Amino acid sequence: MTLGGVLTAMVTPFDSNGGLDEDAAARLIRHLLENGSDGLVLAGSTGEAATMTDEEKVRLWEIGVAESADAPIIAGTGTYDTRHSVELTERAHEAGVDAMLVVTPYYVRPNRRGIKAHYEAVAAATDRPIVAYNIPSRTATDMPNDLLAELAADNDNVTAVKQARYEDLAPIEGMDLLAGNDDVFADVMDMGGTGIISVASNLIGTEMRRIVDEPDGRKEIQEGLRDLLKALTVTTNPIPVKTAMNMAGHEVGPLRLPLVEASDEERAVIREALERHKLLAAV
Repeated sequence: MTLGGVLTAMVTPFDSNGGLDEDAAARLIRHLLENGSDGLVLAGSTGEAATMTDEEKVRLWEIGVAESADAPIIAGTGTYDTRHSVELTERAHEAGVDAMLVVTPYYVRPNRRGIKAHYEAVAAATDRPIVAYNIPSRTATDMPNDLLAELAADNDNVTAVKQARYEDLAPIEGMDLLAGNDDVFADVMDMGGTGIISVASNLIGTEMRRIVDEPDGRKEIQEGLRDLLKALTVTTNPIPVKTAMNMAGHEVGPLRLPLVEASDEERAVIREALERHKLLAAV
């Protein structure tokens, strides 16, 4: 299957006590799929996967599969431990998801042979597509384009890459190219990419979808969103987008430590951008 279009890296709703809010998650899944999202990534970094238990992740994937109406559900199953990543991939497969997003092992900084062995082990745990997630700003490890091509050549189901670096963006032989940063979506599409795994589409899915549907105007559309996209990077993701979602009337609840609520100054930046784009909830 080709993975593309607007795939939203969904925030994970938590209740006032910090627990997984299953009802809010189901509502948000339906809302996103009705407002520009072609599919969803559940329990990725925007979804605060690092602070979720395995049971919470599995439950979220189950809710996603039940609510998706056949839209693709991609499970975030990558960790810095290959054995744990394999186990999560197996559990996501059992939950019925359509694909898995597997980040480069972070912190441990494996060498090239270690990266290849990691993806080989994870890919062997399922026959469904694996999206390699390259985000050196968080993992401290970059997968160069030739390594990504090797992963695709050596593993039949490593079929896509979420490319979240700004340098050396290029199509990868054997892989669907998915933008990993909202502010380069139009550029990636113009070079033959198939879509994006997006943070901003939690808020503006219909606008992000226009970048797919209106190729002649996509650069202008992206430029018109630049101030909002910048506001969503005012501090560490997903603090800004979760703050913005709550301001826009979507009850997604608090963050989990070590992520903290936006400061007054950060909230002001986010609020001003939402006001400019008429996204604030009516009071």
